[in-house]
Amino acid sequence: MEAALRVLLPKIIGTLSFEIHPHQGKHDLLGSLHARLLGYAARIPATWRIVVVMDRDDDNCGKLKARLDQMVAAAGLVTRSKARGKPYAVVTRLAIEELEAWYFGDWDAVRAAYPRVAATISAQAKYRDPDAIAGGTWEAFERVLQKAGYFKIGLAKMQAARTVAAHMEPDRNVSRSFQVFRSALAEMAP
Repeated sequence: MEAALRVLLPKIIGTLSFEIHPHQGKHDLLGSLHARLLGYAARIPATWRIVVVMDRDDDNCGKLKARLDQMVAAAGLVTRSKARGKPYAVVTRLAIEELEAWYFGDWDAVRAAYPRVAATISAQAKYRDPDAIAGGTWEAFERVLQKAGYFKIGLAKMQAARTVAAHMEPDRNVSRSFQVFRSALAEMAP
């Protein structure tokens, strides 16, 4: 996620500055988020925004989002979804099911990065809705790339993230979870 975001964020928010604080998976993020939010609550300038983004994986979307929003509220901060047009400090977003769904959402970017993959992948029923790909999105992405002759010994996730993100056009991505993420960030841009 970090590797992809370093490339994607400037495409979405332009010249706004940002920092990324990566975690070692969802468990690490959820375990440290409350303390980190408390620290931010004590000193965050009114013009800053905190964006928490993670893979949904197999979790229930509504329950995971509610858990994140509860952590934000417990730290005394307001989320964009609870602000109802008033000032907010935090945006919480989920990549449904995983970051790789965002790649399926911009198949032109994948084809630019890996030209041997089939152009028809995004038209196939099982890939048409990137956020509904069954059986693990990264596994599906790996299978498609391997079938085209890439990553024979396993998907190099960091390399793929940088390579695909370099070709992604945020406005053309059809992944609904990406669209929601992009929309929240775009409203912060000047």
